[in-house]
Amino acid sequence: MTIATIRGRIPSSGGIIDKYKYFKLEVEAVGRIRWLGHAAFQITTNEGKQIYIDPWLEGNPAYPLKGEELEEADLVLVTHDHFDHLGDAVRLLQGAKARAVGQPELLGVLEVEGVPGEKLLGMNTGGTVEVAGIAVTMTQAFHSSSKGSPVGFILHLPAGPVIYHAGDTGLFGDMKLFAELYNIDVALLPIGGVYTMDPLQAATAVKLLSPRVVIPMHYRTFPALAQDAKRFARLVQEKAPRVEVVVLEPGGQWEF
Repeated sequence: MTIATIRGRIPSSGGIIDKYKYFKLEVEAVGRIRWLGHAAFQITTNEGKQIYIDPWLEGNPAYPLKGEELEEADLVLVTHDHFDHLGDAVRLLQGAKARAVGQPELLGVLEVEGVPGEKLLGMNTGGTVEVAGIAVTMTQAFHSSSKGSPVGFILHLPAGPVIYHAGDTGLFGDMKLFAELYNIDVALLPIGGVYTMDPLQAATAVKLLSPRVVIPMHYRTFPALAQDAKRFARLVQEKAPRVEVVVLEPGGQWEF
């Protein structure tokens, strides 16, 4: 999506041709965060780079874009190896520009599935790497994973917000340190309960993280995750009233 703006000046005298010579049409790209259902997100930077996080698309009952072609990936991030997060990472990494960042054990799964090693950049909890001009910091998460550890990611976008995708996790006190270290603008947090935080815990996480915006995820995909985002929003209003809660429908997007 683009926004067109006209900037310039009109001279005090002169013909119409001279007048329009002073104007310049500038098209400014707009970044967006699009929820693809469950924990899957597509983030488009202001420069047009495409980031996919936990891209479970095929078989995802909440995935809204069935039959549509997605933009070619620049960066693919997977928080852990469960099927509903690893998802379509291999397919997205077939794109010429696409690279994946993750723990070596998880990247090994992708390599076994045929992803060339030169597309895979290993890192671990606490580290920061840069891909396609995007700095990626890996954080801990409290969950389970057969290959490597479950993690979250903090994305530092050039000329854009700092975005925290928590992955699948329970509540933990060190989230407060993320707020101090990284000044998070947007937090993508699971609220479904059972396997992750529920709305009460997630609202407490919002208080610790102190983002500008929070977007709930990992709920309503299955009957076990039938949480109410309105309850989450009410709890955030009680615990962190300055934070804006953006509740997206699958396929919906928030622009920055």
